[in-house]
Amino acid sequence: MSDNSKIKLRWLNPISIPSCDEPMGQMIKDVANPDTSIEVVSLNSLIKMDNLEYRYYESLVWGEISRIAYDSDNNNIDAMVIGCFYDPALEDCREICKNTIVVAPCQASMQVAANIANKFSVIVGQEKWIEQMTERAHRYGFANYLSSMRSINIAANALQCDPEYTIQRIIEEGRKAVEEDKAEALILGCTCNFGLYKTVQEALGVPVIDPLLAAVKSAEHLAGMKNQFGLKPSNKWSSEAPPEIEMQKLGLDIYPVPIGNKVSY
Repeated sequence: MSDNSKIKLRWLNPISIPSCDEPMGQMIKDVANPDTSIEVVSLNSLIKMDNLEYRYYESLVWGEISRIAYDSDNNNIDAMVIGCFYDPALEDCREICKNTIVVAPCQASMQVAANIANKFSVIVGQEKWIEQMTERAHRYGFANYLSSMRSINIAANALQCDPEYTIQRIIEEGRKAVEEDKAEALILGCTCNFGLYKTVQEALGVPVIDPLLAAVKSAEHLAGMKNQFGLKPSNKWSSEAPPEIEMQKLGLDIYPVPIGNKVSY
């Protein structure tokens, strides 16, 4: 087994605008273990989208996300994080990987919340998101933990434009979630909320989970367990990966990797 302190982590921003790569990468570097090698990448897409708020937008990048997971698996990346709270293509990425652990923020955040509270609420950017994120909560088995989802009416690509206003709105809706919906913890329902949790947590007096931090630390933990105990992704039954010979026949083993910008630490 390899040294579990030496972890290679890839964070994928599943959009084609690289403006968040550097600030997210710096935050990941600040919280990651010193021996973790970090790579932050965004997509090289023909269509330059800066958000995945709509299912149509999301559908356009699923194949690219899965292809980067396949590349991660073939290049000894221990863990890859899909950096969107919708967790796009998560199951697809896990299917294609035999070595790389694939983690996504929604599932990781809910797993953390369920370990420290009996009920949690998710603070989302817009009402539009609630249906899809609720579907994810049910898929992951956390429906009984979910007190509510409350919207602050700010688009994903605007959450960092005025952080003070975003924090103000999160506190307003977060207080309602705690006092009216009886939430015992809060999850910030977008990775673009990175770095905002601490002020909200101090203001409301309940645990507030930053999905970027939850996903990164979960990925590190699982990668460490993989390296120490051999707990690699399962490829049995519903998790069966496509046969390599078929991948080669279709040319999918040499399909170009759609990585655009890349930042390493």
